[in-house]
Amino acid sequence: MKERIIVTGANGQLGKQMVEELSPDLYEVYPFDKNALDITNMSQVMHIMKHIHPHVIIHCAAYTKVDAAEEEEDLAYLVNAIGTRNVAAVAQNLGAKFVYISTDYVFPGDKVNGYHEFHQPAPINIYGASKYAGEQFVKDLHNQYFIIRTSWLYGKYGNNFVKTMMRLGEERESVSVVADQIGSPTYVTDLITVIKKLIVTSLYGTYHVSNSGSCSWYEFAKEIFSQSNKQVKILPVSTEEFGAKAPRPKYSIFQHKMLQLNGFSKMPSWEEGLERFFIETKSH
Repeated sequence: MKERIIVTGANGQLGKQMVEELSPDLYEVYPFDKNALDITNMSQVMHIMKHIHPHVIIHCAAYTKVDAAEEEEDLAYLVNAIGTRNVAAVAQNLGAKFVYISTDYVFPGDKVNGYHEFHQPAPINIYGASKYAGEQFVKDLHNQYFIIRTSWLYGKYGNNFVKTMMRLGEERESVSVVADQIGSPTYVTDLITVIKKLIVTSLYGTYHVSNSGSCSWYEFAKEIFSQSNKQVKILPVSTEEFGAKAPRPKYSIFQHKMLQLNGFSKMPSWEEGLERFFIETKSH
């Protein structure tokens, strides 16, 4: 018998591809976008999910506007904390495994060598704080959870840094990119591969899932234009010069200690992930 999986946030860059990549031979997939499921409404979450009675819930729905969150604090917490509480509580009630997608922005960015799963989060912006509040609810309410923190995510759907650079490269002769924030880019396909492996196990806990290695946004942009054979002048700027509203962690590099300790293979490098992104998007 096929397992039933609910995917929330099924119109986002991760959720949409997640739905595509869950094999219909193995799973009955129930995708919900925010119009079909308001995660902030507990009675609706309960009613819909009890009816389906899923084996697994992959919770991709989130408020992700990092800068806007500074002005919309209540909305960020309503979606990322209260919405997550609702879905996690119902998942526990139904005995469903629960996957919560979190972020590198739960960390302050003070560790030059990066963060593993046993380092203590201390978010420095509202978005990160609201996602961390969601993590706390998951841990408090559920006992079969995978909290999956990912970083600098890009793929074929939604808005992301790679697509923005490609668009700006067409429109402008030069592009200014932040050079003093260092992190680990993540190709959506590689993240989904790990999620699919985890949900068939009982290896519960918090995992960092990104591509291996690290770079600055500036170095990431250089690699994007190099791999796509575009001649674009890239100007390095500081976070201060760029002037974003929300503070960002300076170093949000991920170490993959939980994947390693639980016997999973090493994540592909971020350069290799980007290479496959270009190959796979060209072939579609």
